[in-house]
Amino acid sequence: MARIVILGAGIGGIPMALEMKHLARKKQDEVVLISDSPTFHFVPSNPWVAVGWRKPEDIKVELAPMLKKRKIEFIQQKAAKVDPANNRIELADGSSVSYDFLVIATGPRLAFDEVPGFGPHGHTQSICHVDHAAEALEFWDGFVKDPGPIVVGSVQGASCFGPAYEYAFIADTDLRRRKIRDKVPMTFVTSEPYIGHLGLGGVGDSKGLLESEMRDRHIKWITNAKVDKIEDGKMFVTEVDDDGKEKKKHELPFKHSMMIPAFTGVDAVRGIEGLVNPRGFVLVDEHQRNPTFKNVYSVGVCIAIPPLEQTPVPTGVPKTGYMIESMVTATAHNIREQLDGKEPSFKGTWAALCLADMGDTGAAFIAQPQIPPRNVTWAKKGRWVHLAKIAFEKYFIRKVRKGISEPIYERLGLKALGIVRLKN
Repeated sequence: MARIVILGAGIGGIPMALEMKHLARKKQDEVVLISDSPTFHFVPSNPWVAVGWRKPEDIKVELAPMLKKRKIEFIQQKAAKVDPANNRIELADGSSVSYDFLVIATGPRLAFDEVPGFGPHGHTQSICHVDHAAEALEFWDGFVKDPGPIVVGSVQGASCFGPAYEYAFIADTDLRRRKIRDKVPMTFVTSEPYIGHLGLGGVGDSKGLLESEMRDRHIKWITNAKVDKIEDGKMFVTEVDDDGKEKKKHELPFKHSMMIPAFTGVDAVRGIEGLVNPRGFVLVDEHQRNPTFKNVYSVGVCIAIPPLEQTPVPTGVPKTGYMIESMVTATAHNIREQLDGKEPSFKGTWAALCLADMGDTGAAFIAQPQIPPRNVTWAKKGRWVHLAKIAFEKYFIRKVRKGISEPIYERLGLKALGIVRLKN
């Protein structure tokens, strides 16, 4: 009998638990999920929550009933420390959980502390967590009654650029619907070397597509930007040239700001030699397995991926939804191979299939693999993407409620488009 523990219950952790349960030996293996939250929440909908287009409860799913139905043990506790040398996780309540295999799917720690005055406890709003988005909505409700300048974007070291673009366009759409857009100058500040870089060197003509959309919506932008500090109502930004030398200092006034932070690994894994890199991200090989601790795997935003290229201001590589699902499927198959006495052989495609909402339209991106050089690169814009994002939200939340990771019709439908989770 083997005990397989999944740490984290987000976009990676929930599918991981479900797929592992499906692939585990039915009477011999135990699957355990540990999370500090009683609910799953659909992170891609957070920008909608922040402007009141969704309520937090609309995008949450209670975990205990679904997991019980699937015969997956659920431990609602925060992990204090992972102890891979002894195959144990120490929990915040003083107890511990032992494991034979561990899958780390914690998501990231939000590094607001790396910029003075940054974050929900400083002078800016956040959409990285549903609770942050709910707080941002309270601020938004007051802001629209007394509007002023907005600054949106991503700080140095950020890797998750898509939600910043989405939030800027969604906010613009909401303001236009309220007929107060003319009272709100908007500036997009990003560490990317150009608009549409996305930490990926662009996807198709993402540069032209997103620049055009920003011009149409009267959103100014500053790229190669390093946020030095944030004060109440003012952001101090250094813009650098392509060689990383200071080009211009900006003092940007704002009444509302939402900036995406850099990420690090969570406290429970940081500083463990052989498990994580200096930023606390979990080291994995091509099979999602840690090179030092052979019974530890990791999926999602918490894994270490080197930057795609050196940029004038540091940028990270995003880990997007379908890319994470491909990691999950590979990991579940590889653990099963280890259970059967074999060496892991499965590799995820790390393909990206992204639907970016723009409020009243949207942009769709396909990149196979997500990190170049690619076999397939495709980007299109249209109102159909906005509608598809809404449909996907409802579909994914329904899958979680039902306790299903990848229905056969989803697998066959995407395969017909040439999109698969595992490499041949």
